[in-house]
Amino acid sequence: MAGRFQDKVVLITGASSGIGAETARQLAAEGAKLALLARRADKLAAVKSEAEALGAPVLTFTTDVTDRAALDAAVADTLAAFGRIDIVLANAGTGVTGPIFKLTVDDYRRQFETNFFGLLNTIYAALEALKASRGQLGLLGSVAGVVGTPSASAYNASKFAVNGLGESIYHDLDELGISVTLIKPGFVDSEIRLLDRQGKVSDKPDPVPAWLVMSTPAAARVILNALYRRKPEVTVTFHGKVFTWCKRFLPGATRWVIRRMSKGSLPKL
Repeated sequence: MAGRFQDKVVLITGASSGIGAETARQLAAEGAKLALLARRADKLAAVKSEAEALGAPVLTFTTDVTDRAALDAAVADTLAAFGRIDIVLANAGTGVTGPIFKLTVDDYRRQFETNFFGLLNTIYAALEALKASRGQLGLLGSVAGVVGTPSASAYNASKFAVNGLGESIYHDLDELGISVTLIKPGFVDSEIRLLDRQGKVSDKPDPVPAWLVMSTPAAARVILNALYRRKPEVTVTFHGKVFTWCKRFLPGATRWVIRRMSKGSLPKL
């Protein structure tokens, strides 16, 4: 039986792990053709093998979303191989952590280069192809772009920017026949919370209790359901919906709770 994404050509950035890898596997099971982009060739090769075992044709590109020329080349090769691109999932991201007094302007710049400008590079590289297919664009924002949290100002700021971008270009791209889905995950099982100030995976424990973390397969199912329905926006995780509601309707109380939970435990200058 054909899946919901049968023969759809889907390009995914940040496809070597986490949400990107799992959406690739689930799309493969639903009949999609995949173009997978990521920096880590070994992990990307593993995802490719898993997707091919599920019957999907797969192209892989070892590249960084900060490299616009490489993204342009990946889009061109995907069009040459598959003839079109129906969906782009701009998922690549990293995390820079620490209180503002331990970060530098370069730390913030590095955070934005991947999470915001890398996402813009992805959009511009694929824009003409999506216009031709009247396709879909999925943008990975975050609940962290709705609710600010301690020692995460660089990451929060980048995701606030992505959320705002998604809200705005929904209207711009609708004029071209392209649907935009802004995806706002809460705490999902991934490496993102384990990254240090340099954006590298550390051996520190996950600061979020396990009971609050959604599994990656469950999160990917929510995301694919939203893309299939061409929803303008989706918040992934129940707690993410609760935090978003509280921030909107009880901003003072939300700030007070976060401050009380973190008071006395944050790094000092």
